[in-house]
Amino acid sequence: MKAKPPKTIWPAYWHLFFAALAVIAIAAWLLAIAFPILKITSIVLLLLTAALGIFIIILLLNHIIESITAYQQKLDQINESVLINRELLEQIASIAKLSDAAKTILYRDIDIQQLRTAVMQKLHAQDIKATYAMIEDLARKAEYKTLAEELKMIADSYRDATEQERINQIAAYIEKLLDQRQWTTASTYIENFIKKFPDSEKALALRQKLADKKEQRKRQLLAEWDQAVKRQDTDRSIAVLKELDLYLSPSEGLALQESASEVFKNKLHTLGVRFALCVSEKRWSDALTTGREIIKGFPNSRMSGEIRSKMSILRELSQK
Repeated sequence: MKAKPPKTIWPAYWHLFFAALAVIAIAAWLLAIAFPILKITSIVLLLLTAALGIFIIILLLNHIIESITAYQQKLDQINESVLINRELLEQIASIAKLSDAAKTILYRDIDIQQLRTAVMQKLHAQDIKATYAMIEDLARKAEYKTLAEELKMIADSYRDATEQERINQIAAYIEKLLDQRQWTTASTYIENFIKKFPDSEKALALRQKLADKKEQRKRQLLAEWDQAVKRQDTDRSIAVLKELDLYLSPSEGLALQESASEVFKNKLHTLGVRFALCVSEKRWSDALTTGREIIKGFPNSRMSGEIRSKMSILRELSQK
């Protein structure tokens, strides 16, 4: 497979540009010494060389800034994906406790959301043929017939729209994603939107709106965190911190580290007291449940290690 050529040559060979400028500068200096009559010409040449050097430095700095920005966006998306995966694992754990009927309803809701997203992505990528093919496939299944009808109406409206109307429809859909705080999906949509309509001010404005919405959510979570800590509401503090972790920079995370550590210590203490009471009152089933919660929430704590070594005994006692 052939390697793709670089998008721009100068960032990869910037040192050659500076070497060439140095050669030109030395040549101009030597000309000024050897031929005094060319002194003014040499000075002009040196000034032009210096100006060109400054211009290349500016280009290089701009390239570095763009690269840093791109890497930051990728890191943000990775962080969001980690949070989504963590939430998904928590959902899976919750689903395991549901009845079969409740599981069926929940799985269907998840399927509908994923199918709607897949169709909308095809539609906004202007792959009209593939969009209608997906809708027709959905319409053949009774459980997705209502969804297919809804999506067909949206697709018909988009297909018959002018370019500006399409821009408005895509922007409205992205706004909905932002309201639902689906940051990763919204970010992907926005970048594709800008590629399709690079001259659209509405498309470009959405990138900043995404950043503003995330910053707004972060401030809201920080306020909720502060209130929960002041109320000594440990469970709420931990719930807020799990989401807040997505939005914090390393320095902001360090600033909260001390208070967060205190919250987790209080939570572990509360669970430890509950576990001890369950054991002393011989409520083995409750003790087993609390022990599992401690092991799951604080796997590296000494208390967790001690309880883990007694889990087999607790299971036997809880079955009596």
